[in-house]
Amino acid sequence: MQGPATPTPSALREALQRAGYLADEDLATTVWLAGELQRPLLLEGDAGVGKTALAQALAQVQGAVLVRLQCFEGLDLAQAAYEWNYGRQLMAIRLHDGQPGSVKESDVFSRDYLLERPLLKAISQDGPCVLLIDEIDRADEAFEAFLLEVLAEYQITVPEIGTLRAHHIPRVILTSNGTRELSDALRRRCLYHHLDYPTLEREIAIVKTALPEADTRLVEDAVQFVQRLRHEDLSKTPGIAETLDWVRALHRMNHHTLPEDMAVLLTTLGCLLKTREDRFALGAERARQLVEGRRTVGVAEKAPANVVAS
Repeated sequence: MQGPATPTPSALREALQRAGYLADEDLATTVWLAGELQRPLLLEGDAGVGKTALAQALAQVQGAVLVRLQCFEGLDLAQAAYEWNYGRQLMAIRLHDGQPGSVKESDVFSRDYLLERPLLKAISQDGPCVLLIDEIDRADEAFEAFLLEVLAEYQITVPEIGTLRAHHIPRVILTSNGTRELSDALRRRCLYHHLDYPTLEREIAIVKTALPEADTRLVEDAVQFVQRLRHEDLSKTPGIAETLDWVRALHRMNHHTLPEDMAVLLTTLGCLLKTREDRFALGAERARQLVEGRRTVGVAEKAPANVVAS
């Protein structure tokens, strides 16, 4: 059994929009199909393009519990699925120490002594659940092999107890930033969608939806600046979250448009540029060029309005 479904991809798209997430038609259709086919959805794309936010919005739309597993190198079964509550087991053994009858293994190796980690917690839900397996590419390949059982049958095998099956099939979203290649077996198990940075129009709409109190001129100018900034040679490209932080910061500083004083603008770029190299590579002159839409030598410069390309 799975959570309440929306009847069509367009209905899901509208529901996500009401939750504050603007999905295009392709993405909404893929998410809808993943629900209809009860298949996990693998989202790939650079950091900051909205992969995690989609899972959060989907959980809100479905009235579901959001369970998040943050992956990292060295992630193991005890951290991802379950582990035994050894302290409670030891206490139970001591309480029965000296009493007639010995404590059997089944007495302390039962479901009551299991500590639920994200994977077991997700398949143990009695109601709608969205399981977010975030940055799966950071986990080891060995972890993928275990994960396949969960994604294939929505079950986890505990040797001391047996197989624990989901009563309510969760919606599963895996995200990857592409730091390593995922296995073919994992990809075959999932539906797939690649999320890129949004277009200018879509990013403006996203920011306006998230920050309706900000001036329209400020939003439009700021998003255009960020879109141009993404074409720079940066070690960490700013995502949508950075755009939102920057517009929010400028709005809090009572700016209605981008500051004309580049010194003032540069003081706010900590919202966008998150490394020392990127921050010091962008000086006042380059910032002004980005504001005005011009390019440096070696990159196509914005042509004047009266120039027609041949």
